[in-house]
Amino acid sequence: MTPEAFCRQITAKAGSSFTLSFRLLPPARRQAMEALYAFCREVDDIADDIADPALARVKLAWWREEIHRLFAEVGTPKDPSTAQHPISLALKGPIKTYALPLADFEAVLDGVGMDLPHTAFQSLDELNLYCDRVAGAVGRLSVRIFGVCSEQTLVYASELGLAFQYTNILRDVGEDARRARIYLPTSMLQAQGAKTGSILNLEDSPELRRVLGELHQLAEQAYDRALASLPTQERRAQRPGLVMTAIYRDLLRSIASLDYDVLNQRVRLGPLRKLWVALLAALGRMPR
Repeated sequence: MTPEAFCRQITAKAGSSFTLSFRLLPPARRQAMEALYAFCREVDDIADDIADPALARVKLAWWREEIHRLFAEVGTPKDPSTAQHPISLALKGPIKTYALPLADFEAVLDGVGMDLPHTAFQSLDELNLYCDRVAGAVGRLSVRIFGVCSEQTLVYASELGLAFQYTNILRDVGEDARRARIYLPTSMLQAQGAKTGSILNLEDSPELRRVLGELHQLAEQAYDRALASLPTQERRAQRPGLVMTAIYRDLLRSIASLDYDVLNQRVRLGPLRKLWVALLAALGRMPR
């Protein structure tokens, strides 16, 4: 199996909403996004699937070394490759072709490291740093692959990553609590009188729902800032991200329509709903 086929297999098995938008890309860019997605999935699974934090840190350190080996090779394509993983080999071409920066790959790894083990974020600033590392950095890499990329487009990508991660956190409150994780900042919980122990025990409360409502509004603001930052002339090239924006914003509003009932269910959009929202977004009809 080629490295590219390996990444395509990971992407297909994941069944993520993100992969729906890859279909809008020409083959070379789609292949690059599959490699990036496979990398993100691989390192994210370190925090999710390895129970022993010490072992997880060893694997994360291996990936950090691997990425440095990969970037050391990009400038010398005729040299024998020392990168070992199929995902690394699949990333080698895109890193050079689309000028993907090492700093954003390192940021993703740093974000995963914040979950080894996970400790509560005391403030919104701490949460935002985490979101920028695990989602904003991925967004900045993605927009470079999608096409023309200005400084304003990078701002758009960072804001979009923040909005996406806020949406994920809202959707996964119950799922995270079952794994003894709370991503809602302690300062927001305390301000509303919501108890972390109650959340971990999957006990709903008006106080918790007020916190979730606040995070929803922060997500809406981040979506608005993202869309306002994207230059009009770059909207066509960045269409995959706009499709994902439409899907994720629809998910966010579905969560709100259920009055943030997320402790004992994981809110999802049905396949037909996703396709419909994606089609409208691809045609330029974004939700407001």
